[in-house]
Amino acid sequence: MHPGFAFSTRFAVRYAEIDGQKVVFNSRYLEYADVAVSEWWAWTGIGAALGAVWDETEFHVRRAEVDYLKPFVLGDTVEAWVRIDRIGGSSMVQQFELRHGGTGALHATVALVVVNVHLPTGRPVAIKGDVRAFLEGLLNGQPERVA
Repeated sequence: MHPGFAFSTRFAVRYAEIDGQKVVFNSRYLEYADVAVSEWWAWTGIGAALGAVWDETEFHVRRAEVDYLKPFVLGDTVEAWVRIDRIGGSSMVQQFELRHGGTGALHATVALVVVNVHLPTGRPVAIKGDVRAFLEGLLNGQPERVA
């Protein structure tokens, strides 16, 4: 366990992700966050918990911020930690820590501002009702996940 985070996933740095010096390309850190958040959403069980309500909306990235602290290199294992930092009216902030899977050293942080979008119209909509309650449970460290 890592303080402040309830979920992590691990994956290896692949050859296609590195440059000539065997260092991970900077753009790949956002891909790592995307892999981690996809697995995090599945881990939360939100789809099973909310069903059709959840099917009408989806979170789209509005802003991404990466702080590169130490590069990953070929052969490293990335451990990506995920949490919600804040829930607003129609958006939320997701925080990621990308750590070395062996040493635990922090290599990068990623913050994503994501907006709740009504899929049929493509317009931002408020996070409300069961979706808000579910996300607030995750934010407060009490995930009401479906096993």
